[in-house]
Amino acid sequence: MRGFLTCSIGVTCAAALTLPPAVLNAPAAAAAPADRATTTALPGSTQSLPLAPRTRQRVLGQAPEQGAYSTDVRHFSLVGVVWDNPGTELHGRVQVRTRSAATGDWSGWQDVDTHNADHGADPDTAEAASGRVHGATAPLWVGDSDGVDVRVRADGDADTDAGDDTDAASDTDADPGTDADPGTDAASDTDAASGTDTDPGADAGDDSAPRGSGPGPGVGRDLLPAGLRLELVDPGDEEPHQGPPADSPRTDTAADAAATVNAGLVSFAATEIPALSREDTERELRQLSGADAPLAKPYIGPRPRIVTRHGWGADESLREKGFVYTGKIKAAFVHHTASGNGYRCSEAPSVIRSIYRYHVVSMGWRDIGYNFLVDKCGTIYEGRAGGVAKAVRGAHTLGFNNHSMGIAVIGTYGSHKPSAAAVTAVARLTAWKLGLFGANPKGKTYLKSGGGNLYPKGKNVRLNVISGHRDGYATECPGAKLYAKLGSARTSSAHLQGR
Repeated sequence: MRGFLTCSIGVTCAAALTLPPAVLNAPAAAAAPADRATTTALPGSTQSLPLAPRTRQRVLGQAPEQGAYSTDVRHFSLVGVVWDNPGTELHGRVQVRTRSAATGDWSGWQDVDTHNADHGADPDTAEAASGRVHGATAPLWVGDSDGVDVRVRADGDADTDAGDDTDAASDTDADPGTDADPGTDAASDTDAASGTDTDPGADAGDDSAPRGSGPGPGVGRDLLPAGLRLELVDPGDEEPHQGPPADSPRTDTAADAAATVNAGLVSFAATEIPALSREDTERELRQLSGADAPLAKPYIGPRPRIVTRHGWGADESLREKGFVYTGKIKAAFVHHTASGNGYRCSEAPSVIRSIYRYHVVSMGWRDIGYNFLVDKCGTIYEGRAGGVAKAVRGAHTLGFNNHSMGIAVIGTYGSHKPSAAAVTAVARLTAWKLGLFGANPKGKTYLKSGGGNLYPKGKNVRLNVISGHRDGYATECPGAKLYAKLGSARTSSAHLQGR
């Protein structure tokens, strides 16, 4: 029997919400409990293994090389390394190899992306100041495994051994795409007053390495952060269960609340929100807003199919209760999960459950950080709870989580080209969601920085309405190959809106 890990998470009240009439006037009543789906996710588990020195050398009590090895662990499918202080960066190299539970064979060494501080809640928010947040690497999907070996080396101690690059994993389910549009529009900043700039022009940019930030306080590049530990995440399984009787009262559980916020778009606890044509999407907006007259040039794309949290098996008991909203959505930031490309599209729900558990249990966030996720076959998934049509505040672009949404393409796209299906899904999702708030995908807008390594707190920054993560924070995310596709995504998204 697999072990379960639960965590006690505090309650955060929702902030004031300002949304379009179509969203504000959505009916609050949910469908009868008989509409519940007949599958649910069994809780997964998280195992933490402390890292120990692998050398006798000490620098101020911290070894420059640490690691862990175990073949006595429960099954897991995703790994990551966390440490105590979220403000401390890990300057070095993290590599893991894992033993397949199916074959007993060990993988080669794989690099884990250590640059994960750029994701997270904005400074001075309740989520960032909860006291539960930890520093962490990006998660790496390794498939069903029962043995692990990890080594972490500080920059001053790192050697030049070539590890297996997770980008090299085969893309088994999707066409890698052939779009040659470079799409390398870079954001430009200005101190102009906040507002929306609808100029569709693009600034010249490049795909050079991002501007990095220095080590955290008291930590040099020949040191490793304190409290290093390896996290092994099991996403859990799915099995049929018996739903409540049709005449039983609906209880106010976290799962019920997560489904109810999508009321008006889909029946209670549905596993997916179906796609609509553009005409039906406009008709739905008119019906939800209660307006008799047709909307004048709504500029909204057709609603895409979206797999709900219930559909990918979110364990709602993990996250904090309640939802937090920002005023509106002015921009979309595109990310990659940096979790590797070796997953099958049928495994995407398991990958998302693992990332969700890693974000909440291991890193201490209130919920999964991204508002939406997209797999390499183009399937769109609901991310952070609060309603797919609402302005839910995420933890995806540190300093710019207000008035934005985060879309993560599952995979690593530094040297690996994203699939055409994934890029198309980003265009379709943004055409619909940005359209709800009147934003032009080819335009520019202003967001005020909440603080980060690229823009100081309080600075008004002019950004593309569809931006890459690196436009708001000095990071490699969303990877050079995915970043190069954002120009075509903007064009396609605007076309879907009827612009």
